[in-house]
Amino acid sequence: MAVSDKPKLSDLPADVFTADCPSRSVLEHVVSRWGVLVLAALLEGTLRFSELRRRIGGVSEKMLAQTLQTLERDGMVLREARPVIPPHVEYSLTPLGEQAARQVWALATWSQEHLQDVQKARTAYDAARARKD
Repeated sequence: MAVSDKPKLSDLPADVFTADCPSRSVLEHVVSRWGVLVLAALLEGTLRFSELRRRIGGVSEKMLAQTLQTLERDGMVLREARPVIPPHVEYSLTPLGEQAARQVWALATWSQEHLQDVQKARTAYDAARARKD
């Protein structure tokens, strides 16, 4: 097989378990600490940057800007600058972003619903480890 005949990564079927699969970067963006929260917040509707920052406690301006840019590049977030004074930029989900947001929101909801179970498991685990030491 000549070098030019070698299939490109984009031609191969996606397999997230393969080390060089491009779907891993998509997964990383969607399930990142801030990616999940941005997607979930935008499920509620179109928001301005400052509204998103207030909605997502603890995110810095820099991290929010980076996350929005990454999700926009991946085709999940739409950034619309309104020609008004002062400048007005709004963020919303694309259809692709809405699909991803619904998936991660299900996981976020599950984590909220099972928080006590996880905390009990952690306490039991820590107690068992402490007895071994």
